[in-house]
Amino acid sequence: MQSEEVSKSQFKARALEYFRQVEISGEAVIVTDKGRPVIEVRRYKADQRSPLERLRGSVIELGAPFEPVGEENWEALR
Repeated sequence: MQSEEVSKSQFKARALEYFRQVEISGEAVIVTDKGRPVIEVRRYKADQRSPLERLRGSVIELGAPFEPVGEENWEALR
């Protein structure tokens, strides 16, 4: 599915038209500023999962939480 690109000024002048287009077609509209994509307007898709289901699998296991941590163990310092 190809997204349409429009400038900020074009979008401002015809925003409601673009909203209806996205609503009907489901195709996203990319708003650009000086030719650079800055905003994507797309149809809202509700996540029907519970908060716990959304978090499942997103937490990593910490094996030894009370062991000292050296500088070589910090990802940000690598």
